[in-house]
Amino acid sequence: MKKSESGASNHLTGVVLVVLSALVFSTSGVFTKGVHAGAWEIIFWRGSFKREFVRMGASGWAVALIGASGSAAFTPAFKLTTMANVMLIYAAAPLQAAILAWLWIRERMSHRVALGCVGAISGVAIIVQGSFGAGDLRGDLLALWMTMVMATVMVIYRRFPHTPAAGPAALSSIVLLPPAILFGAPFAVPLGEFVAMAAFGLIFAIASVTLAEGVKRIPAAETALLSALETPLAPVFG
Repeated sequence: MKKSESGASNHLTGVVLVVLSALVFSTSGVFTKGVHAGAWEIIFWRGSFKREFVRMGASGWAVALIGASGSAAFTPAFKLTTMANVMLIYAAAPLQAAILAWLWIRERMSHRVALGCVGAISGVAIIVQGSFGAGDLRGDLLALWMTMVMATVMVIYRRFPHTPAAGPAALSSIVLLPPAILFGAPFAVPLGEFVAMAAFGLIFAIASVTLAEGVKRIPAAETALLSALETPLAPVFG
């Protein structure tokens, strides 16, 4: 196979993996809003169902620890503010990833991706303009932090493509188990919600791994833009 054909195939594989990740992540709001348990209870049980470990270097630890802070912000953001607010804030992820990738690894954004970023933010703004601002400022700030973390993790995988996917995803959840026990009451969760959160942990693991493997193959800004497919898909599942 020619080099150009190999590169095209690799790019297509990355696109498919990221789209799959967006599809899976789009169900997160359903699990978060669909249970009455608090944010820390959800974080605990979601993390308990991710036990993959592989050897990882400094970049893997960076992804795990940075990702843990994003995971800690993810669930409370949905609990404290509206899904519309989270969607609009997350729509800025492609632009953040593009800027960070250019500053760190000098990865340029194509005109097509740049137009896509503008279109994504504009489209989401139009969709949620009536409800944006109706939520809690704390939730909005957590959503912003979550978005920044996602962009950072994407660029780390681009900079260090050897970084494993499963290990950091598992470790980022396990790191959050102690504070989840400290600030929540995970063992008081009803059985029905326990099953839902177990499923949440499984899909979150799948989405995290497919996203990590996808971003190794395509530019960070394009990855974030494709991940924005989660925005229009979320209301479908909601």
